[in-house]
Amino acid sequence: MRVIAGRFRSRKLKSVPGKAVRPTPDRLRETLFNVLASRIPGKVFLDAYAGSGAVGIEALSRGAKQVILIERKPAAVDVIRENLASLAITGGVTVVRGSASVLLPNYPADIAFIDPPYDQLSEYAGALLALSATECSIAIAQHASRVNLEERYGALTKTRVLKQGDNSLTFYERLPASGECP
Repeated sequence: MRVIAGRFRSRKLKSVPGKAVRPTPDRLRETLFNVLASRIPGKVFLDAYAGSGAVGIEALSRGAKQVILIERKPAAVDVIRENLASLAITGGVTVVRGSASVLLPNYPADIAFIDPPYDQLSEYAGALLALSATECSIAIAQHASRVNLEERYGALTKTRVLKQGDNSLTFYERLPASGECP
């Protein structure tokens, strides 16, 4: 696994050992950031269910002003800290250990990426509803392609689905109410 672009381009990242954490494939991460490229610089990016922290580190590499990494598993938090240390990242990142759906309201972000374990479908609704109650303007959920997420979660509306093999990215945005200018 590596950082794809930006100031940490081509730097290697450590993965969480075992099968308990499923890393976002490099190609899918590249697709995600190709879509988000112009929206990342200067923004607060939240990576929930962060695993190795690769998605959040990619956002930081591409100009996010602040990255928040939320992960429940202690071994994964250790790997996140090792990856940050290997890249000499000392600022602009907050690592939080705990349940993402519980912690999300406490960490406001402009853009949020969620990637819960694919077999825990209720985590998607919990996390997206929690993000809907914040000022988050765009939320992206990585999920199994066989799963269809809801059209809306609170104030967040599905705007796009990108499928790559067994993995999909569903984009949700806070759209202006009818009659409002975007």
